[in-house]
Amino acid sequence: MTNSALTTTARTVLRVILGFLFAAHGWQKFNEWTIAGTQAAFGQMGIPVADIAAPIVAGLELGGGIALILGVLTRVVAALLALNMFGALVLVHVSAGVFVEAGGYELVLLLGAAALALALVGPGRISVDRAIFGKTKLAAMA
Repeated sequence: MTNSALTTTARTVLRVILGFLFAAHGWQKFNEWTIAGTQAAFGQMGIPVADIAAPIVAGLELGGGIALILGVLTRVVAALLALNMFGALVLVHVSAGVFVEAGGYELVLLLGAAALALALVGPGRISVDRAIFGKTKLAAMA
């Protein structure tokens, strides 16, 4: 494989897997926990304006995850998801230490770093962004 093919494969794998995980977390907030339950949980965690934050975060994670899978507005969506994870890190997880079983930050740090990486490098060749905007406009947005 050429370096270009490897880069395309790596970006696509990262984008699709990350998108799936964010979409699953958003789906969970809507369907398993419900928005009311997510609002209550956010309130207990000390997240400011939990009643407003919960549906926004759930929508961002579900819709943003789907957008990443497809490669739609990848840089913008990935940047928003990275900010979401930074907020979760600072507001909820950092005080619990590293490990997720104790409520720690390892998962949100990894998801945030992966989202930031996508925001920086873009969606790659196999994406709706590339089909709509083409190579030159994507490069200009970099």
